Amino acid sequence: MAADAGDQRAVGRAVRLVDEHGLETIAELWADAAPVTLPGVLWQLYLLRTWVRTDGVGVARLYERGQHAAPVCDVVAGVADPPDPEAVAALGDTILTGASAGDLAVALERAAAFCRVVATGRASGHEDDSAELRLAVGNLAMAGHLEAAAALWRDDRLW
Repeated sequence: MAADAGDQRAVGRAVRLVDEHGLETIAELWADAAPVTLPGVLWQLYLLRTWVRTDGVGVARLYERGQHAAPVCDVVAGVADPPDPEAVAALGDTILTGASAGDLAVALERAAAFCRVVATGRASGHEDDSAELRLAVGNLAMAGHLEAAAALWRDDRLW
């Protein structure tokens, strides 16, 4: 039983790493890593968690706008319905917990699905907003990186 409690504490520390040391510290470690590497994936997951926690209202709005146009991704992402700021923040923690203690590939696929729903929400109704469309392309790129990393993890080739 003690090992389980120790494992849970370690996972909790991993999830709260940014809270305790700041995103800047994580950026110094991993922001320049190639996106489809283990350090690159960790950077993206911490960046995603920070975003959903600091702009929960905006992220929830984007997610809600995209969830009906991307129903499969919505189910894979697993955000509570309705997607409110607490639900998107909880997803960030859940994904990092899964990455630390569960199946990394599943966590990466959930994060990728989340990014796809957000990208759909960004693009919806913003066809004339080049800034939003650029951000949507960035969300889609992150989704692609996370999906590629999940496949590499399953093949034991994500380093």
